[in-house]
Amino acid sequence: MKKYPFRLGTSSYIIPDDILPNVRYLAGKVEDVELVLFESDEFSNLPTPEVIRELVELASEHGLTYSVHLPLDVYLGNPDRAERERSVGKCRRIIDLTEALPKSAFVMHFEAGKGVDINAFTEAERERFVESLSDSAQMLLDGCGHLPEMFCAENLNYPFEIVWPVIEQFGFSVTLDVGHLEYYGFPTAEYLERYLSRTKVLHMHGTTEGRDHNSLAYMRPEALEMVVEALRKAEGEPKVFTLEIFSEADFLSSVETLKMNL
Repeated sequence: MKKYPFRLGTSSYIIPDDILPNVRYLAGKVEDVELVLFESDEFSNLPTPEVIRELVELASEHGLTYSVHLPLDVYLGNPDRAERERSVGKCRRIIDLTEALPKSAFVMHFEAGKGVDINAFTEAERERFVESLSDSAQMLLDGCGHLPEMFCAENLNYPFEIVWPVIEQFGFSVTLDVGHLEYYGFPTAEYLERYLSRTKVLHMHGTTEGRDHNSLAYMRPEALEMVVEALRKAEGEPKVFTLEIFSEADFLSSVETLKMNL
């Protein structure tokens, strides 16, 4: 595996199969696998204890870690306490389920509700959102057995400074999604300067035809170069550089793009 100034990772959905065949395929090609886990009435991909044991063995054999993406349908900033309790409960089940895995991070989204646009909030709604997040953060951390820095808040489609007070208050880390920065038009250079020191995981993907989560071949070359240069200079443990894409073709062309640029 080529030596990069980061630990290369990608998602658990590269080949059209379950998590375990994906990790088998990726072992030796990456150093971290982002486990995208979900559970609904219609469908669940939560691994069984047997699968967890195999994931532990694969990690041991190949020097892998797992970044665990907490469920997307959780709304930690919802104004309704019952909804926050449901959301935290869902996160805690995933935390418990993945207890035995060697983990690089838990990735989490700070959202207020399905389809809720945080950018449209009034000042009062924004304050309530931040207060609700703080309440959820306290519930999440109480007795969960993990240090706050294992939990990485991801930047989404609203300015990250809105939720920064919560990250600082609880000692959370950051998932810096550079693909989102580029897609939504946030200043990538400023975000790198401001948040990289607290970042454990980066999400990297390109935009084409109005959609993100495509091959790195579609990321603005200047942005990719900027990120890699920042990671070369970064101090401390190497960060996880997750190609957050969902096909073998995108994975292979992303790796090729990295080889050409590094």
